[in-house]
Amino acid sequence: MTELTKPTQDMILCKEGEVVLKGLNKKYFEQKLTQNIRRRLKPLGSFRVNVLQSVIYVEPQDEFADVDGAFEALQKVFGIMTLTRAVACEKDKDVILRTAMEYLDDELRSAKTFKVESKRSDKGFPMTSIELSQYVGGELNEAYDNLTADMHHPDLIVHLEVRDRAAYVHGAPVPGAGGMPVGSNGTAVSLLSGGIDSPVSTYMMAKRGLRIIPVHFFSFPYTSELAKEKVIDLAKILTAYCGRLFVEVVPFTHIQEEIRAKCPEEYFTIIMRRMMMRIADEIAKKNACGALITGESLGQVASQTMEAMLATGDAATLPILRPLVGMDKEEVIRIARQIGTFETSILPYEDCCTVFTPRHPCTHPKLEKVLEAESALDVDMLVEEALMNREMVKLDPRSLL
Repeated sequence: MTELTKPTQDMILCKEGEVVLKGLNKKYFEQKLTQNIRRRLKPLGSFRVNVLQSVIYVEPQDEFADVDGAFEALQKVFGIMTLTRAVACEKDKDVILRTAMEYLDDELRSAKTFKVESKRSDKGFPMTSIELSQYVGGELNEAYDNLTADMHHPDLIVHLEVRDRAAYVHGAPVPGAGGMPVGSNGTAVSLLSGGIDSPVSTYMMAKRGLRIIPVHFFSFPYTSELAKEKVIDLAKILTAYCGRLFVEVVPFTHIQEEIRAKCPEEYFTIIMRRMMMRIADEIAKKNACGALITGESLGQVASQTMEAMLATGDAATLPILRPLVGMDKEEVIRIARQIGTFETSILPYEDCCTVFTPRHPCTHPKLEKVLEAESALDVDMLVEEALMNREMVKLDPRSLL
């Protein structure tokens, strides 16, 4: 067997998800994905990022690069379907065998059953995938007394890939975030509250390739500074998936006080949400956005009936994306736990949606009645005032490490 020194620092192989289906537009989506990867890895050290045959190679350039941190970060980058730690070696069957024994030695010693899976994209390599698997598998079986070959339910799968530049050895890949690269499908404004739903809806539309601009409505002193900080904390969690975020914090107290003073109580919530839609719509236009995002789920609360959603949506000019509309609460909570927002969302700080809640909200409002009730407000002045006094909070995942 050819002598080989112990494998150098390992690298990361990322397999693309939906990007591979993009045909002639594939290069555009790959460029977005690699840009996002490079931006996300920048604070973790020097890495080279290249794409070849729908595989993204992330290679540390020195011993200071944080490969563990990079692997964790890349699991949350949309556009990556699976990823794995791997090591490169010469495209020689004996070198590949030796590399597998050294790189996966701990796993090989602890497993009882195993198999070898090979992929050969370099057709100039003198062995077929099956031949390489049989050769390496046979040698490993001889070298490790604890191992028995099992083609159906092995404890360990040794993965071998023979590609254009080198051969690669790795263990089992782990799931990535999937979806489309953030920014590949445009930009949208997401209405972000401190509840469970809106962070999940933000996450889901970022997963579809949207760059997100969160907008939060803040009603001080009816809601505390802690309530605002809670939303900023939620946005910080989301940056791991969405990348850099510019959170627009909109003062909403005066609008709610005007609604309470001048509008019928049963329409408080509907009119409040219409004002939110108008303000979000204006922010979206200023940022060349193509849509608004809400966390509404059909029938979940009084303001989320079909009639209520029609009445609130009427105030916006852009399409409204509602990724949770057909989901029940348990499904939403499951995703919130998965992405890490749930524990923050349930902290007991109220947001503006719970201020001045009507005792008997209208669940099936007629649009003409809502417009009549809303006519008591100076809508344009209130919207302009809120926009003029909003503040922006910049959050960058690189500064949050």
